[in-house]
Amino acid sequence: MSPDALRDATRLSSLRALLFDLDGVLTPTAEVHMRAWSRLFTDYLTSRDAEPYSEADYFRYVDGKPRYDGVRDLLASRGITIPEGTPDDSPDLETVCGLGNRKNSVFAAELRENGVTAYPGSVAFLERAVEAGILVAVVSSSRNAVPVLEAAGLRDRFEVIVDGVVAAAEHLTGKPAPDTYIEGARRLGLTPAECVVVEDAQSGVEAGRRGAFGLVVGVDRGVGPQALLDFGADFVVDDLGDLVGSLPTTPSSPTPELDS
Repeated sequence: MSPDALRDATRLSSLRALLFDLDGVLTPTAEVHMRAWSRLFTDYLTSRDAEPYSEADYFRYVDGKPRYDGVRDLLASRGITIPEGTPDDSPDLETVCGLGNRKNSVFAAELRENGVTAYPGSVAFLERAVEAGILVAVVSSSRNAVPVLEAAGLRDRFEVIVDGVVAAAEHLTGKPAPDTYIEGARRLGLTPAECVVVEDAQSGVEAGRRGAFGLVVGVDRGVGPQALLDFGADFVVDDLGDLVGSLPTTPSSPTPELDS
């Protein structure tokens, strides 16, 4: 890490909670999502004689956003408008929700067939944080957060999970709006200024910056460190294992009572 990043990393020990994005931060499910989106949009855009889908499209229009927002934004980039539909639309329907549900079916199949293993460095960082008495939560746009955490063996680490299901039930605007992260902090009994946002997506670090969180840590899984810095990360690492030494080894203060 650069000297500036090392300086900012020392602030980790002074904050009370870590709010983790899931896909691409704790688990490599971002790769599964990327394959599922590619399968969806490659076929669909070909059928519409539109500009072909590329990996750059994933990072620019889809990464970190709620599923239907990703569909809508990608199609808008090609000048395509289709009916919105409803969340219970069949995956066969040509609506925003239908295409989003089609992508989710592909993702769920890949998860069942191949499972997922958490990043070792992220697990080491998470375990050190828990040992030190730092509160942790998952804040994910995905409606599959709980199944992914269960598949990765991490479900029992988190009492607070704010995912796409919670966001829909609570009418929370998704990333890059800060609402879901703010809700995660609230459920931990903390203010945003007391929490660290840990993100790999441009939309996620933007959410952390817009929410005035105490620290926004970017994890570069392919978007590039400068892009994460430009969107609001205080510093960027390639692996959370690099930050284990920045956390305290023992609890420093009592933890607040969790809200729900």
